[in-house]
Amino acid sequence: MLDQNEIDLFRDNVRKFLEKEVQPHYDQWEKDEKLPRELWNRMGENGLLCVDVPEQYGGFGADFRLSAVMVEEASRMGFGALASNLSVHSDIVAPYILHLGTEEQKQTWLPKMVTGEAVGSIGMTEPGAGSDLQAMKTRAEKDGDGYVINGQKTFITNGQHCDVIVLATKTDPNAGAKGITLFTVDASLPGFSRGRNLEKMGHHAADTSELFFEGLQVGADQILGGEGKGFFNLMNELPRERLILALGAVAACEGMIDRTVAYTQERQAFGQSISKFQNTRFVLADLHAQVQVNKAFCAQCTDQYDRGELSTTNASIAKLTTTELQGKVADQCLQLFGGYGYMKEYPISRDFVDARIQRIYGGTSEIMKEIIARDILGR
Repeated sequence: MLDQNEIDLFRDNVRKFLEKEVQPHYDQWEKDEKLPRELWNRMGENGLLCVDVPEQYGGFGADFRLSAVMVEEASRMGFGALASNLSVHSDIVAPYILHLGTEEQKQTWLPKMVTGEAVGSIGMTEPGAGSDLQAMKTRAEKDGDGYVINGQKTFITNGQHCDVIVLATKTDPNAGAKGITLFTVDASLPGFSRGRNLEKMGHHAADTSELFFEGLQVGADQILGGEGKGFFNLMNELPRERLILALGAVAACEGMIDRTVAYTQERQAFGQSISKFQNTRFVLADLHAQVQVNKAFCAQCTDQYDRGELSTTNASIAKLTTTELQGKVADQCLQLFGGYGYMKEYPISRDFVDARIQRIYGGTSEIMKEIIARDILGR
């Protein structure tokens, strides 16, 4: 377990990296609608990827809190697209392979994910199957000693750059949840193709793609976590995904409030800075209070995760409340910027559109409420 001084030192290094390697270029990457592939290699060279992967697979063997720092600081600085890319790579795909993979799968992919040589993505969502995973149509049919995969996925983060995909498939379409199987898919295999880089309302620099699988052959050794156990494994891994989204949301809120405080102290209206008006003071006080309460709950959830005790319900509460708050903070802070908040030259305008997806991916707010309701009311 790292002490706070070590975490603070790592956080300082992350900030310096983001200020030097990301901040000067981020506006252009947003226009390009994709991060440069070499950024992954630079992040790997600086020890910023998959830091909680054990040392035997190239990582630091640190705890989850250190991995969260990267997403937190990218979110705090207003780089929501980068935070999304990072969370999928380091806090979703890598843990799936680490927790569920065979030794061969771990040795094949984890060291490359640590260095940035391989970028990870997770293929769950389909055109007709978002939150309802049992409705997916991507099939993996047995073929001799292996499987042939056919189907498509959409809204896949890291889709343009990915080298390895944790892919959810149906191996038995008649078995419901017990018919879902995960595979690790090498993106260089014949039968795999990338669709267009999807245009989005926000997170412009995050490549988000359609993925297609046509007669793609994989060995049975690429099954991740056991045949027919995909749905169960997805449910077990989702709490970390929702926690990292919550931590990023809290940090994004803090960044927005910091930028708004600075602006309101500089901006003059009616002979004084607008930070002197009661409305400004009360709005910022209210937002700050709500952020601190959510931050405390997320810290509690992080401690539970480190002990292996984070429940699906608590992860859902964290994801629900922080992402809903992120939308509120973005809206009310933008309002304090007035007309300038609507201009692209002010980062709060990007914060506003970037915040909206947080209530959708990783489980919608409505799904989070249903999970919480089942815990307190039953099905």
